[in-house]
Amino acid sequence: MDLLQSSYTPDDEDDDEQQPLSSPDASPLRLPAKSAAPAVDDTALALSAAAAPRTRRAANQEPLRPEAKNPASDEWILRNKQSPWAGKKEAPPAELTEEQRQYAEAHAAKKAEKEARGEGKGEKSDMVAKSTFHGKEERDYQGRSWITPPKDAKASNERCYIPKRCVHEWVGHTKGVSAIRFFPKYGHLLLSASMDCKIKIWDVLESRTCMRTYMGHSKAVRDISFSNDGTKFLSAGYDRNIQYWDTETGQVISTFSTGKVPYVVKLNPDEDKQHVLLAGMSDKKIVQWDMKSGQITQEYDQHLGAVNTITFVDNNRRFVTSSDDKSLRVWEFGIPVVIKYISEPHMHSMPSISLHPNSNWLAAQSLDNQILIYSTKERFQLIKKKRFAGHIVAGYACQVNFSPDGRFVMSGDGEVSCWFWDWKSCRRFKTLKCHNGVCIGCEWHPLETSKVATCGWDGVIKYWD
Repeated sequence: MDLLQSSYTPDDEDDDEQQPLSSPDASPLRLPAKSAAPAVDDTALALSAAAAPRTRRAANQEPLRPEAKNPASDEWILRNKQSPWAGKKEAPPAELTEEQRQYAEAHAAKKAEKEARGEGKGEKSDMVAKSTFHGKEERDYQGRSWITPPKDAKASNERCYIPKRCVHEWVGHTKGVSAIRFFPKYGHLLLSASMDCKIKIWDVLESRTCMRTYMGHSKAVRDISFSNDGTKFLSAGYDRNIQYWDTETGQVISTFSTGKVPYVVKLNPDEDKQHVLLAGMSDKKIVQWDMKSGQITQEYDQHLGAVNTITFVDNNRRFVTSSDDKSLRVWEFGIPVVIKYISEPHMHSMPSISLHPNSNWLAAQSLDNQILIYSTKERFQLIKKKRFAGHIVAGYACQVNFSPDGRFVMSGDGEVSCWFWDWKSCRRFKTLKCHNGVCIGCEWHPLETSKVATCGWDGVIKYWD
């Protein structure tokens, strides 16, 4: 009783509301006002002690442990039922120190310099796109353009044969050649892109000289692609620009850029969609432009690495893409949803894909030194029985291609050669030593069925028969 009396003071009455007695029949206890002499009894003292704040402790109880006094401890939070930061307001931001201010100014200046160099969008340079014509006349006496295919151009033989010897060399690029493309259907001209930032077009049938040089990129040219009729072509460069050229006049019709490096460019093969451009970018996206309006109309964004190839299949209603993420993805044209995802533990990156002439098969150059075959039917499954190997391509995006009749598969390699295999048996037929270095590209002539063009990092384009 003495303990209860020593812990009670009249000031405790105002600290907390009085608690009712535990008995439901008991009436609430009312203490007398301060002005009156308090009538202290045992019940009142007990209630006052029970109603005291939880933080007040009796003198004879053990002192709080250090953990209970630390607002960051679990014990403090459990006792007080609140976070130690509850009710606190954020302090106003402090002024930057001199060192922080200098860093912020340097960062802003660096960002402005990048934008001035054109890294926000396609790179800006003082270079103006131009071209030089090297032929005798741009039009003949009948008014026909120099790109007009010969009237008597037709396939000499429906059956293809493997070439045996080099019949011509085109030397004009000062650095390695990255891609070559024959003029569609006729093959009387050959377009080449190089690391010297230039694109050249060569006469194949008559003079076998350079007809025109296109200069519009400030860095190496990565890829080129003709339109269906050959009167226009696309070029993609490491300056982050995609340019749409007029083949005959050498003028740049349009320039497109997202600020990222385009690795592959393709026009939709449908005649009524030749204004639709697809580009595989270094930022893992496939970007679709309407070249009439110059606007991006779609983005296909599910790859986990840079996009290397775009191949149209199924009557151009779908397209297949490969990427550095070691996968193949199949898309419905115009719909940014993957309809087929192909990824296996044994798969490697596939930097080159070619469509078989009958459109039923895809040949994919795998960086584990083999060419894999996939069906273009609904399941897009790997044909395990067909595999072409023997060449060394690890680390190089060497082109794989088919003969026009589909009987042969050919590929460049990283060790100077061009390889030929039989499509049915998968046996190697022939190996041609082509270049002093990587043989990066190979194209079969569309009409002269025993002739092949190859290009390499030695800067030379060779024509084989």
